[in-house]
Amino acid sequence: MIERYTREEMNKIWSLENKFQTYLEVELAVCDAYKQIGTLSDNIVNDIKVKAKFNISRIDEIEAEVKHDFIAFLTCVNENVGENSRFIHMGLTSSDVIDTALALQVKQANEIIEKDIKNLIDLLSKKAVQYKNTVCIGRSHGIHAEPMTFGVKLCNWLEIMKRNLKRFEFAKEEMATGQISGPIGTYSNISPEIEKITCELLGLKPATVSTQVIQRDLHANYIQTLSLIATTIEQFAVELRHLQRSEVLEVEEGFSKGQKGSSAMPHKKNPISAENLSGLARIVRSNSIVALENVVLWHERDISHSSAERIIFPDTTILIDYMLNRFINLLDNLVVHEDRMKENSTLFGGCVFSQKVLLALTNKGLSREDAYKIVQKNALSAWGKPDGNFKHNLLNDEEVKKYFSNAELEDIFNIDDYLKNIDFIYKRLGLY
Repeated sequence: MIERYTREEMNKIWSLENKFQTYLEVELAVCDAYKQIGTLSDNIVNDIKVKAKFNISRIDEIEAEVKHDFIAFLTCVNENVGENSRFIHMGLTSSDVIDTALALQVKQANEIIEKDIKNLIDLLSKKAVQYKNTVCIGRSHGIHAEPMTFGVKLCNWLEIMKRNLKRFEFAKEEMATGQISGPIGTYSNISPEIEKITCELLGLKPATVSTQVIQRDLHANYIQTLSLIATTIEQFAVELRHLQRSEVLEVEEGFSKGQKGSSAMPHKKNPISAENLSGLARIVRSNSIVALENVVLWHERDISHSSAERIIFPDTTILIDYMLNRFINLLDNLVVHEDRMKENSTLFGGCVFSQKVLLALTNKGLSREDAYKIVQKNALSAWGKPDGNFKHNLLNDEEVKKYFSNAELEDIFNIDDYLKNIDFIYKRLGLY
């Protein structure tokens, strides 16, 4: 089952309580920075830290009057601190705190998401090894192409998730950016040294250059990275949905005791987790469009991005955490019908061996065009027919008999020949 604690922890990160707490962490870190450069005494900063508290109900009361949520927060804190509150928020603008606090929230969320990605990579590695030699049919355009193994299919997913992890680590590093640079980013009433110290205390790096806000291309890249992770999860889910179709039935989602698939049809076992993941991926992708729109602000700053980010950051990180855990659960409990996979790979008397026959004929001296005509004729006469048998057709084709003995033809239909380089793929992936 999905690990509930990660969902609760992720929800907590985006709670009002934690938002204001990160605001407070930033403000207190700035006070510590002023202390380090000698502007504020130990006694003043210690007094501020002891008394600096907030109450959400009181913030709401103040906001109803001032119509500015950050000023409401600051006023609430100042009411508790008293005289020394005049040293809080010195030289800052609200976006210094809000953007830096957002970086802290994202940093907290990223600890969970990174663990999720690594858990999925570990599971895919395990499953790829488990099904390394499980023969299945590869498809192109949804049509049978040539035999492969289910493990190789999972190897592809594994490599995709490894790339996702690299992209995520880069985006995570970019998002760990703070700013304490004043109203237009020119340090007009605050020293760059305060920014440097504050960001160090918070485990962030200062923006090389900022305006009144951190530039939103960083945020757009981050949301797009999560969007790509969601899209690849959907890629895997759609494949499993196809493989669970009644006509294919090579895999099935786990079906627990007492579970029901349909209110009307008791026989139904539906790929509900995979379908759920497809739907959620659409939401995450739509959030990436909003993040791109947020890059374009008026001059040095407007707040058109603010309302949207209050939705897309919590929603996207929560959904990615949920999607990764739900897919882990799906894959961990996946029922793999290995016999059905093997059966499907030999439909219509092995039509999927057509290229092998084509190459064998060209090796006997036929032109590719002439060989293609012979093979296609025998394959299409078998394709889609309940009793169709490509190999039988070839064994009875007088023209084919000119080039192959029955033993030679049987040897062409050896499925192991398709799998001879599987070990190479696994070695390159580091699964040995």
